[in-house]
Amino acid sequence: MNVKWQPACVLWQKLPLQLLYYCRKAEIYQITMADAAVDTTTPTDSLIPEPELMVEQNQEDQPVSEGKGGEEGDSSSQTDSSVPMKDSGTEPELMSVQNQKDQPPAAEEKGENDGSSSGVYRYIKEDLFTSEIFKVEIQNLPKYIGFNDLKKFLNKQGLNPHKIKLIGRQTFAFVTFKNKEERDKAMKLVHGMQWKGKVLSVRLAKPKADPIVRKRRQDEGAVDSGQPVCKRPADGQDVEDDEPLSIQIANAVTPLWKVPYEEQLRRKEQEVEAVLQTLAREIGNNNKAMLPWLFVQKEKNKNMCCPLEAIRPSPLQTEYRNKCEFVIGTGADGEDKTVGFRLGKYKGGSCAVVSPSDTIHIPEEAKRVVQAFQQYIRTTPYAVYSPETYAGHWRQLTVRTSRTDQIMAMVFFNPQKLPEEEIKSLKDSLRQYFTDGEGKDSGITSLHFVRIGQRTSAGTEDLPCELVAGDEWIHEELLGLKFRISPHSFFQTNTLAAEVLYSAVGEWAQLDHGSTVLDVCCGTGTIGISLAKRVKKVIGIELCQEAVEDAKVNAEANGLTNIEFHCGKAEDIFPTVLNAVVSPNVTAIVDPPRAGLHSKVILAIRRAEHLKRLVYVACNAKAAMNNFVDLCRAPSNRVRGNPFRPVRAMAVDLFPQTMHCETILLFERVDYSANANSTEPQTTEN
Repeated sequence: MNVKWQPACVLWQKLPLQLLYYCRKAEIYQITMADAAVDTTTPTDSLIPEPELMVEQNQEDQPVSEGKGGEEGDSSSQTDSSVPMKDSGTEPELMSVQNQKDQPPAAEEKGENDGSSSGVYRYIKEDLFTSEIFKVEIQNLPKYIGFNDLKKFLNKQGLNPHKIKLIGRQTFAFVTFKNKEERDKAMKLVHGMQWKGKVLSVRLAKPKADPIVRKRRQDEGAVDSGQPVCKRPADGQDVEDDEPLSIQIANAVTPLWKVPYEEQLRRKEQEVEAVLQTLAREIGNNNKAMLPWLFVQKEKNKNMCCPLEAIRPSPLQTEYRNKCEFVIGTGADGEDKTVGFRLGKYKGGSCAVVSPSDTIHIPEEAKRVVQAFQQYIRTTPYAVYSPETYAGHWRQLTVRTSRTDQIMAMVFFNPQKLPEEEIKSLKDSLRQYFTDGEGKDSGITSLHFVRIGQRTSAGTEDLPCELVAGDEWIHEELLGLKFRISPHSFFQTNTLAAEVLYSAVGEWAQLDHGSTVLDVCCGTGTIGISLAKRVKKVIGIELCQEAVEDAKVNAEANGLTNIEFHCGKAEDIFPTVLNAVVSPNVTAIVDPPRAGLHSKVILAIRRAEHLKRLVYVACNAKAAMNNFVDLCRAPSNRVRGNPFRPVRAMAVDLFPQTMHCETILLFERVDYSANANSTEPQTTEN
């Protein structure tokens, strides 16, 4: 008899699932670091520290976070965070990273365990926060489950994952947590649990290798073996490429800059059309009662769930951004202390920075500030901050401009261990330079200094701003109204296009003087304030305290007394506020971050039967798909109240030269009692 010998670990994995389950129950299956799984995929997100899992972050308007890598989405705002934002610094939701190709195991990296300062895992030895040291691998997952399926499953067990990474169609996933206690709790609860006929197993996973160090090792290995190395170095030395740096950075931050604007609009409209076709399929899968109506809609609207109106263009296609976040690092041309945008991302092994002087979406006012600030920091003895070694000081420059000719600049600086007297002297020097020195011509009217050190926890609170010179705020005009904007407050980055967007929202909301408007994720109150004069009452909900204070001041400045604002997470405040509203004519307008609304908010909306109409403004319609589906799915024990259905959709281009746009969807409550003899549910307007 032929016997094929196999390693014990292979035989163990082939044990019957039921036996694994009982082994777990008997606590025989012990997990040790020696058994730890290795995350061998290409590093795809920040090593340290990552942003906290949040749902109600202020869209595009957050300060730099303590992460590594550039921002996804509209690339004109680049911070040290690797999480997608609605235009900025921290990203509130978990992100799944899929379809990554396997790399050699991290354990094989040179210097991994040598304890040297150049080791690929050196970052975990620092006394800083990184969820990579609290990572597990969940194995034997059911086939065809997605990121949101796994997230909901873990939440149902009372677990709060920090990051989730699925690898294509594999039956395993890597999950990180914020601390050892949460990780251990997950291992105890999930290991041996049955899910969709599969018995899950959990083991510890090793952290990712630092992508910069890994790339350097690969390049060194290539040199040793006589192989060519990548032309673009990770640490920003000279870049020898066929294209000028101005072309490279334009391709990185404005990928459609060579495409005629009409063609840009066509592509964006096609993207939204695809989203609505997907939503049609999802509604059919989750609410069979809507199938007759859905069939008619798909026949009329090219397989979409509702009519898609023509995309509305941005009035400005160049120099439209009123807020930009610039990183500070070594220039791709070799110049030290360069202020601009990264050519790549840290996770891709590159920190090279290029000046924004030739980019077409940044206004000249912001470019002047960048140039003046760059000249200033090159005269100082302080080095740029290194996301690899955590040494250095200069981190980021954020510039906000307005149509009122006011300019705000926020300087992000890592104080390291500098004495307070030296920090004070630096701020005095900044003040003198921009008020009486060479930087005076930059036109800054509000200058702030922000201390940003390494995080030692998973928190994402706004960092305190120290006013160095000028006014504490800047002001903007929109739709004939005046708005005060604080450093951390959210305000749409394309003011003229925001007027187009908000005008459409007001039109679609179908308001009258008896209406009550719930403005969720309201920022500085722009939407609610623009609608307040035509309704009975506006109630705004916003996470950022600064933005709430701005919103209250803005309401008073515009002579409005029928508007109130509440500060906190929408999932905590919205249900209570909604239940307190007694008006029979209630409309909700939601403008959430990219990841969408928290499920608690959606459930509260579904339960509130007196809420008949919802206008959803999505900066990433694909990411908000779960919200759309939950609004429309059939009632159940978890989702109570009649469903909504989409009746109208439109894209508004707020980000010319990129593939991003805003999408407006109008949802109306299905009224099953409107026509008791009909098999097709009716909307409230019917």
